Amino acid sequence: MVIDPQTYLLTQAEYIPSPNCDSFPDAAVINLLVVHAISLPAGSYGGDEVIQLFTNQLDGAQYPDLADLKVSSHFFIRREGHIMQFVPVNQRAWHAGVSTFCGQADCNDFSLGIELEGAEDDDFTEQQYQKLATLTQTLLKFYPKITQERIVGHSDIAPGRKWDPGNGFNWQKYFALLP
Repeated sequence: MVIDPQTYLLTQAEYIPSPNCDSFPDAAVINLLVVHAISLPAGSYGGDEVIQLFTNQLDGAQYPDLADLKVSSHFFIRREGHIMQFVPVNQRAWHAGVSTFCGQADCNDFSLGIELEGAEDDDFTEQQYQKLATLTQTLLKFYPKITQERIVGHSDIAPGRKWDPGNGFNWQKYFALLP
């Protein structure tokens, strides 16, 4: 996998631009990778609702609690391993919300976000682990300040507010796939 240094897009991903992004702050050092899990409806896989959420096209009547939510992620990995990119990696995605890591607030300002299609109590697929590991290796090369110690779950940066990627995510398996 390769990040194109001109477009900041993963050449092997399907690109679906999200309006929910902006510039990183001046002098930002990208040094954190946040792993998330998402499914809409909860526990349902393969639909377009997550894409619609990240592109502000979600049916507000069907999802009134999410109707006005403006969120995105850099990447979304489907159950079968298909990778979608919503925000170029040189832009700030709105994935972390109210968050803190090592005393530094607003994790969106210095992190990249990867959403896995899944739910907090469901297991993730082998294809997802493989693609996540390969994507992570690519991102670590592009942003060398992200180290394995700076790869966290959403629950780690927003404890008590977020629980993803959840109990179904096998951190040992994931880290064993990294160099």
